[in-house]
Amino acid sequence: MRQNALSNLLFDLWDDLQDPGLLGQVVTLVFCLVIGWAVARLVRQRITAHDTQLRVVRLGVESFSRVLSPLIALAMIAIATPLLGQWQRVNLLKVAMPLVGSFALIRLSFYVLHRVFARGGKAGIFLSIFEKVFAILVWSGVALYITGWWPDLVQYLEQTVLPIGRNKVSLLTALQAAISVLVTLMIALWASATLEERLMRMDSVHSSLRVVMARMGRAVLILFAVLISLSLVGIDLTVLSVFGGALGVGLGLGLQKIVSSYVSGFVILLERSLAIGDVVMIDKYSGQITQINTRYTVVRGPDGVETVIPNEMLLSGPVLNYSLTDRALRLFTRVTVGYQTDIDLVLRLLEQVAAGIPRVSSNPAPQAYLIKFEADGLELELGFWIADLENGRANVLSDVNRAVWKMLQENQIQVPYPQREVRLIDHLPASETRTSQAVRAT
Repeated sequence: MRQNALSNLLFDLWDDLQDPGLLGQVVTLVFCLVIGWAVARLVRQRITAHDTQLRVVRLGVESFSRVLSPLIALAMIAIATPLLGQWQRVNLLKVAMPLVGSFALIRLSFYVLHRVFARGGKAGIFLSIFEKVFAILVWSGVALYITGWWPDLVQYLEQTVLPIGRNKVSLLTALQAAISVLVTLMIALWASATLEERLMRMDSVHSSLRVVMARMGRAVLILFAVLISLSLVGIDLTVLSVFGGALGVGLGLGLQKIVSSYVSGFVILLERSLAIGDVVMIDKYSGQITQINTRYTVVRGPDGVETVIPNEMLLSGPVLNYSLTDRALRLFTRVTVGYQTDIDLVLRLLEQVAAGIPRVSSNPAPQAYLIKFEADGLELELGFWIADLENGRANVLSDVNRAVWKMLQENQIQVPYPQREVRLIDHLPASETRTSQAVRAT
């Protein structure tokens, strides 16, 4: 049977080579390919030019732009084959259809894999190997279909039975189940990745709300993909009730912390108490929030160390947020000057020095105060505001202190240091001498 199919294919192609109508098939095939490429290019250009008016349409076109050209060409070949077949042989077009279709399938699969697993980065070694293996499998399937070996392969897989417990499942059914689950999950992940990218570009929506919408969209799509794949496999969805009961027992026994962190993550994103970029202090950890995931939040400290904090801690304990409603933060430094110093002049110079630092805000302006009278001198406080806390506090405080010290030296303003006078008494009074002698005698 396989030899007959292959022989028939070769004889048909040989007959087409001797047929004067072969030129018409070649012209038709080239025309379909060129039209597919031109239409895809034209559609992409027009949708890109009208980005603001056709956002939803552009979303779909961008998603399928890599396979739009072969799909259009395949559709045109499918239409042209029966029309041209009324007057001449179309064996060349029949062979071209599975080839173009397999090319579209490979490009679509590669695009989806990159969108899901390699967004914004390079593809890993495993992904590259998987792409090569997948391409080999697709081209092998096309070769089997063209040579007529495909029905024999399907029959062999259907007759091969795998014992699974008390039931027996054919190898063909198992492969169909695995493929259906894989395809539905990949489509769900691809759709969620596209949705997340679109949401992150919506500047009019709060960043926390965009994150929670993306997370919820991915969860819903994956849930639907699992349910659809189970239905395609033939599994009754009522068996999920048993799984739900087992899950409830598991939550009651040992998954409270995990579920609490997941719920806390959605609450934080919905109420907008924290956002990416906020500078916070949680327990003994402080830094800038770089990620808010459904289970944990990543805080990057000033030293570059990243801390993974479960979201449950963000709801059950106090959180010091330096940039919740206003990113401005007040810092201060103190200095002591001698009692003979002109206080009004020093206070004015301190304010001018702080105002000259680039990161110090001009509104509100720096202010200097006389705090209290110390034993060694007058204690002054210089307060100032910064609006970019994420760039650090120690560096700007160091700049202000260096400028203050330079100003004090230039104006010869004395900074006193603690002085203590110690007196050594050589001779004690007579009464104290008699008392000490009586004590020694006793």
